Amino acid sequence: MLQVVWFKRDLRVEDHAPLTRAASCGPVLPLYVVEPELWRQPDMSARHWSFIVDCLRSLDHALQQRGQGLVVHRGDIVSVLGDLHRAWGRFALWSHQETGNGWTFARDRAVAAWCRDHAVPWTECPLHGVQRGLTQRTGWSRAWEAQMAQTISTPPAQLPVVVATPAEHTLDAACAQMPPVAPNREQRGGRAQAEACLHSFLETRGRDYHSSMSSPISAETSCSRLSPHLAWGALSMREVVQATRAARSALDPAQCGGHRRALQSFLGRLHWHCHFIQKLESEPRLEFDNLHSAYDDLRPEGHNPALLEAWQTGRTGLPFVDACMRYLHNTGWLNFRMRAMLVAVSSYHLWLHWRAPALFLARQFTDYEPGIHYSQMQMQSGTTGINTPRIYNPVKQGRDHDPDGQFIRQWVPELAGIPGEAVHEPWTLSAALRRRHGAAEYPDPVVDHLTAARRARQQIWQVRKQAGYREEADAIQERHGSRRSGMRQCGGPSPRKRASEAPATQQAFDWGLES
Repeated sequence: MLQVVWFKRDLRVEDHAPLTRAASCGPVLPLYVVEPELWRQPDMSARHWSFIVDCLRSLDHALQQRGQGLVVHRGDIVSVLGDLHRAWGRFALWSHQETGNGWTFARDRAVAAWCRDHAVPWTECPLHGVQRGLTQRTGWSRAWEAQMAQTISTPPAQLPVVVATPAEHTLDAACAQMPPVAPNREQRGGRAQAEACLHSFLETRGRDYHSSMSSPISAETSCSRLSPHLAWGALSMREVVQATRAARSALDPAQCGGHRRALQSFLGRLHWHCHFIQKLESEPRLEFDNLHSAYDDLRPEGHNPALLEAWQTGRTGLPFVDACMRYLHNTGWLNFRMRAMLVAVSSYHLWLHWRAPALFLARQFTDYEPGIHYSQMQMQSGTTGINTPRIYNPVKQGRDHDPDGQFIRQWVPELAGIPGEAVHEPWTLSAALRRRHGAAEYPDPVVDHLTAARRARQQIWQVRKQAGYREEADAIQERHGSRRSGMRQCGGPSPRKRASEAPATQQAFDWGLES
C-alpha cells in the first residue's frame, strides 16, 4: 500500500519519524501542498513563503538523492487527498502533529474526517515536545525530557521511485503562482543553512549568549538565530537539544565556564519554546480571545488607526521603538526583549488591543510560530491572569541597550545628526536645534510615554481587584502554568502562592528562543 508522507512544518528528512516509519511500511510518496486559503490568512506573509521555498528546495534535494523527489500540489488538501485516492486507491497518510493557527486546526479536523470517511489510516507523530490531549501540566517537563532523549531517527537510505514528478507538481510550478519577496538581510532557509547556524552558535557565536541577548546590537550574532529553522522544521527540537548538550559536555569547566553557562541558559529556552506552544495546543482560543476573561472589556476590540499605523511604520516618535520596528521590517527578526518592548508599547502606551498588533507582527517574523506568538502576545499585553504586567519604559530601554544611540542612528536616519544623549529624547530639543541637526521630519511622540504607562498600570491592576479574578487565574495556572522546579529560580511563583498573587512565571523567556 502506498504511504503518503505529508510535509507541513517539518521540512527535513533527518529525525522525521513519519518518513522513517512510512518507509518501513511500503513505497513513499512525499507530499507538500501549497494551500492558497492558508496564504490568504491575515497572519501569513510572503516573508514566510520565501523562507519555506528555501526549505522545500533543500528537502526536495534530499529526497531526490534517495530516489523519490517531493511532489508539490496546489489547492485544498482534502481535494488533493481525494485525487490521490482516485489515482492510487487506498493509501496510508503520515504526518507530524501541527500546532498551527486556527485555520490549520480546522483544516486538520477536515482531513481527519475525510480519512475516517475513506478508511484511510492517518498516523500523526509528535512534533517538538508538545503533548496532545493534555489537560494540566503535572509531569509535562519529565515527558519533554524523555522525548528529547529519544534516539534521533535515521532517514531512509533509499526511497523507491513511485512517480516521476510531473511538471505541474514541481516546486517551481508552485512558486510561479506565489508572490516573490527578497527583503534586505533576510535569513535563508534549508538544511545546510540550519546546520551551519547551529554549529556556529554552539562553537563560537553563543559564548556570550546569556549576557548579550538583550541588546539588539549584540543579539544579532550572539542569539542562536535558530528560531526560523525550528519554526519551519529544517531542524528538529531533539536535534538541537542533543547537539547543545553534547557541545556543553565537551567544554572544559575550568577554562570554558562562561561558555558552558551560556549553553545552559540556551537549553532552558529550548524547554520554554515547547512550553509556550503547549499553551495553544491545549487552548486554541488563545489565538483569538483573552486568556483571562476579566480583560475582555479592558481595551476596545477595534483600534485607533492612527496609533496603530504609527507603531507599524516605526513613526511613534519614540526613537528606540521606531528603530526596533524598522530593523524588524528589514530583517524579519528581532531579539526577544525588543519584541516584548514593541508589544508593551502597543498594549500599554498606545492602549491597543493585542489582536491587530499580533497579526502584523506575525507577518513580520520569519520565525512565526503560532503557539509561541499568541502566548507571548497575551503575556506581554497583560491578559493571561498569571503573569505580572511588564510595562517597559522605551526611553530607558534605549539607554540600557543602545547607550551610544548607534542602533537608533542606523535605523532612524532622520536622527543621525542628533548629538549625544538627546537621540533618545529628541523632543526635548528646540525646533530650531532639531532643524539644524536634520531631524525636522521626525515626528513628536504620539503619546507621553510616562503618563500613558502610569494610566495603563492603574487600569491593569484595577482589573485584578474584581470579584472572581483570583479563582479564574488559579484555574489558568493549573492548566497552563509550568511545574518545572527551575521556574522559581527565574522569578516564578512558589507552590504556596496563588497564581494571581505571584510574579511573572515566564516573563524572562522568549519568542522563538531569542530572549
